[in-house]
Amino acid sequence: MSRKKGPRAGGPRARRSFTPGQKLELLTRYEQAVVAGEGGAFLRREGLYSSLMTEWRRARDAGLLQGKPAGETVGRPSAEQAEIARLRRELERTQSRLARTETALEIMGKARELLEDISRSEPDGPDVFGLGKR
Repeated sequence: MSRKKGPRAGGPRARRSFTPGQKLELLTRYEQAVVAGEGGAFLRREGLYSSLMTEWRRARDAGLLQGKPAGETVGRPSAEQAEIARLRRELERTQSRLARTETALEIMGKARELLEDISRSEPDGPDVFGLGKR
């Protein structure tokens, strides 16, 4: 008899299922791996798909994974839970944009102060850029 080689040599695998606690733990580890630039390697190592991480993230953000005992099924978020999760994501994005904008404004203010100090310290300085006096 010939022996089969390959990923399906022993027949199809049983479908894996995860408890809410396992989902939260794997999602946390995946997000840490993404920050370190190792998200794809983590998914390959664990045999998971990015779409699964997206689904679990939505469930977590909607509060569906919190406080669930092992073995209890996790359903789809209700319309209200989905809206709350969407609003939380939107708030997070908006806060991130606000922080970037505040940082940019702070940098622009410092640059303006620096340019004013330079212009006050040498009002009749040499023509560095070759533009002549205007």
